[in-house]
Amino acid sequence: MNSERIIRIMAGAFVLISLLLGAPASPLYHSSYWLWFTAFVGLNLFQSGFTRFCPAELILWKLGVKSAGDPAGCAMR
Repeated sequence: MNSERIIRIMAGAFVLISLLLGAPASPLYHSSYWLWFTAFVGLNLFQSGFTRFCPAELILWKLGVKSAGDPAGCAMR
């Protein structure tokens, strides 16, 4: 699996989990402050679409996960 797919899965999971914990109608409601985490993930996705900077992608590269356009499997750019 490449870094872009992992980041999409992580972002989707973070949004769903934070909505489950932050939405008052949820059976797993904890605090509405979890909605700030949802906003943070959304803003990070938005800015990375313009700047191509994503901290999670940098961490995955350092862990050795290859990027989508890297046929050799090397994570270094």
